[in-house]
Amino acid sequence: MGLLARARKEWFIIGIVLVILSAKLEPSLGVKGGPLKPEVTIAYVAVSLIFFNSGLSLKTEELTSALLHVRLHLFVQSFTLVFFPLVVWLLLKVLALTSIDQWLLRGLQTVSCMPPPVSSAVILTKAVGGNEAAAIFNSAFGSFLGIVVTPLLLLLFLGSSSSVPFSSIFSQLSVTVVLPLVLGQLCRGAFRDQLERRKLPFGAVSSAVLLMIIYTTFCDTFSHADAQLEPSSLLLLVLIIFFIQISFMLLTFAFSTRSGSGFSPADTVAIVFCSTHKSLTLGIPMLKIVFAGYEHLSLISVPLLIYHPAQILLGSVLVPSIRSWMTSRQKAVKLSTLQPV
Repeated sequence: MGLLARARKEWFIIGIVLVILSAKLEPSLGVKGGPLKPEVTIAYVAVSLIFFNSGLSLKTEELTSALLHVRLHLFVQSFTLVFFPLVVWLLLKVLALTSIDQWLLRGLQTVSCMPPPVSSAVILTKAVGGNEAAAIFNSAFGSFLGIVVTPLLLLLFLGSSSSVPFSSIFSQLSVTVVLPLVLGQLCRGAFRDQLERRKLPFGAVSSAVLLMIIYTTFCDTFSHADAQLEPSSLLLLVLIIFFIQISFMLLTFAFSTRSGSGFSPADTVAIVFCSTHKSLTLGIPMLKIVFAGYEHLSLISVPLLIYHPAQILLGSVLVPSIRSWMTSRQKAVKLSTLQPV
C-alpha cells in the first residue's frame, strides 16, 4: 500500500495529531471565549451534529436479528460497563503509587466507563467473519445505554458531581445527545431509501466534527502554562493501555470459549471486540459535558485518544489469527455433528 493510500485510510489518526499540534501552536483560537466560541459551537452544535448523524446512519432494522441473543448481550454489556470499570479502578489504586500523572490516571478511569463503539468493533468482527449482527446490536445498544450509564459511572468513580451539577449533566445530554439521536432516527425512517441509495459518508462527517472537538479541548489545556505532560508518564500510559487491552481480550476469549458457555466461535469474535473496545465518538463529547470547566480536561482525554487507535491497531493485527482460529473451530464443530452417534 502506497504512502498516499495509507494516509487516506488513516486520515483520522493523522488528523488527531495535526489538530493537537495546531492547538499547541495557536491555542487562543479555540479557547473558551475565543473566536471559535466553543462554549456554543462545540458544546451544543458540534456534539448535537455527531449524534444526529449517528441516529441518521444507524440501521435499526439490522439489529432485530440479534435481539434475542440475550446471554451474549448480558455478557458484553456487564463486562464493558461493570467489570471493566471495577478492574481499572482497582488497578489505579496500585498505579497511584507510581509517578504517572494523576490526571492521566483519571483519564484511564474515564476510558473504562465508556460504552463500546459503533464502528471499530463491528468492522473488525465483520473482517474476521464473526457474528456481525450481534456486534451491531451490542455496539448500538451499548451506545444508547452509555448515554445514561457512562455519566453515572464517571460521577461514581471520579466524583465530578462536586463541580458539575448532576441535573445539568443530564439536561445537556438530553438536548445534545438523546434528542439529536431520536431526530436522526425519525429522519432515517422518513428518507431511508434516499439515504441508502446515495451512501452518504456518515462516518467521515462525525470524524471531522470530532476533530474540531479535540482541537478546542487541547486549546483549553495549552492556554494554561502549568498544563504539562511528562514523556515518561505518556510512555507508561501507552504500555498500560496495551496491557489492559490484551489482558481483557484474553479474558473474554477464555470465558466465551469455556465448556458449556453456549457461545459459537462467531459469537466469541463479537464478544472479544465489543467487550474490550471503547467509544471515542461518544466519549469525547461526554467528557466535554461532564468535565466542563476542568482545567485539565485534555489530560483526562489523552488516555481515550490513545486507546482508540490502539484498539484498532491491535485488532487489525489479530484479525488473521482470530479468523484462522474461528475457521478451524467451525470446521471441528461441523465434523463433530456429522460423526455417527
